[in-house]
Amino acid sequence: MWILYAFLSAIFAGITSILAKIGLKNTNSNVVTAIRTLVVLVFAWTLVVIAGTYDEMSHISGKTLFFLITSGLATGASWLCYFKALTVGDVNKVTPVDKTSTVLAMIIAIIFLHESLTWLKGLSMVLIMAGTFLMIEFKENKESQLQKKSWLFYAILSSVFAAITSTLGKIGVSDIDSTLGTAIRTIVVLIMAWVVVFVTGSQGEIKKIQKKNLLAICASGITTGGSWIFYFKALQTGDVSVVVPIDKLSIIVTVAFSALFLKEKVSGKTLLGLGFIVAGTLLLLV
Repeated sequence: MWILYAFLSAIFAGITSILAKIGLKNTNSNVVTAIRTLVVLVFAWTLVVIAGTYDEMSHISGKTLFFLITSGLATGASWLCYFKALTVGDVNKVTPVDKTSTVLAMIIAIIFLHESLTWLKGLSMVLIMAGTFLMIEFKENKESQLQKKSWLFYAILSSVFAAITSTLGKIGVSDIDSTLGTAIRTIVVLIMAWVVVFVTGSQGEIKKIQKKNLLAICASGITTGGSWIFYFKALQTGDVSVVVPIDKLSIIVTVAFSALFLKEKVSGKTLLGLGFIVAGTLLLLV
């Protein structure tokens, strides 16, 4: 079942990127992150109440709580960097760079969680990384060089924090219900997101958000919540080095939707890179 959960996580994550891009139009990225996190929090705790798993809170160990909190901090940092990158770069450019977290997460899991490293897994990592680099493109218009570099810088930071999140999250949900773990992590992300909003003085931007953008932001929060629930459910029983690559197949959904709804161009090089990523991920299922 964890493979199914990983694929469901990928579908929801792919839709999230498009909805977030729409919500970010003419909107401060920190404010978007904070609002989305609030929606995710409500969604996650609603599921906890429905499932009746909140009783487990009294049995959470200090170790579990520590890893849930640190994974939440890493997630918040990844989100802030990711949506900052989206405000400058196209979805088709930012997402592939962010997805380099796949190989980094696999390496971290092999080193620190002692997950197996087979020749198929090694080949998979090579294909995924090669496909990722093929998909990375730079804008060809007259933007300033500083702006070009800024989205790449934030996308790389997002990748690093996302990779760390996977390992910390794996440990954090090992002894409790994954839905409850997700809900607790979201509290940390929410606090972090709103602290950034007030520190940067962005709270005044909330009133300027158009209804269309707000609807997209809230919808992306719901799909994020769904993605998280399935993702950490998969991590409970599956290896990080396999779950993460499957989850990152969300890039297929992202590329398809960005071409259809955002009218972003998809080059032959991008499609070739996408093929490499898919091939590398499918090798993990052999």
